[in-house]
Amino acid sequence: MTDRDLLRTTFDGAALLYDEVRPGYPEALFDDVEDLSGIPPGGSVLEVGCGTGQATVPLARRGYRILSVELGENLAAVARRNLADYPLVEVRTGDFENYALQEEAFDLAVSATAFHWLDPAVAYPKTARALRSEGAMALFWNEHIHTDASGDFFEAAQAVYEREAPEIVKPEDYKELPQPDELADRAGEIESSGLVGGVIRRDYRWDEPYDAEGYIRLLSTYSGHIGLNQASRERLFGGISDLIESEYDGRIVKGYLTTLYVARPL
Repeated sequence: MTDRDLLRTTFDGAALLYDEVRPGYPEALFDDVEDLSGIPPGGSVLEVGCGTGQATVPLARRGYRILSVELGENLAAVARRNLADYPLVEVRTGDFENYALQEEAFDLAVSATAFHWLDPAVAYPKTARALRSEGAMALFWNEHIHTDASGDFFEAAQAVYEREAPEIVKPEDYKELPQPDELADRAGEIESSGLVGGVIRRDYRWDEPYDAEGYIRLLSTYSGHIGLNQASRERLFGGISDLIESEYDGRIVKGYLTTLYVARPL
């Protein structure tokens, strides 16, 4: 397995915590997915990497027939529990890149903060083939951005990472958090597949507050942090918790921008 393969499997070991602390997606996003994709009432949805169902449940509430393919067995088990009240939803365990799919069977394909883990040379053609001619693809991500509400916490936390867990500090971590308009636009990557076009982007800006315990629980679901050895992880989490309690009155705010891209097969 490559390092990328190993990282994308780490979430499965923290499935219950992932379900508890990972943020969901704005309801307005699902309104836009519905409007921009033109999915018919009761239409069929293919979901790539459902996790524990953060995006699946809002789609299921709208009455769609959903097939979700999730790599992690533990994540899939939690998703099935969360979706038990929705008989039109099926969660299957498997590697999407190798999963056998019926072609031209879906009105909509969605992926929530997951598509970047896949090989685009495989994922785009496979997804496009699964869509009906009038279907659409909706890819979306939660991105960490600058918010004035966080003060200088994330810059201060960088020093804790450098001291306690330098093995997961990357060169890009030295940059300031981006403003919403500074995030990389994924539309070019999506269109460069040559399989979908007419990409429409929508952005949703929001903040999420955390106390020290809540923020450490969130960090405990990130692949790089999960991969740390126990001693480094304990030192890192202890340092960050102390920073929040001593310098930020026990509470910090994380800024998010959710980005949605909707495209259609060419």
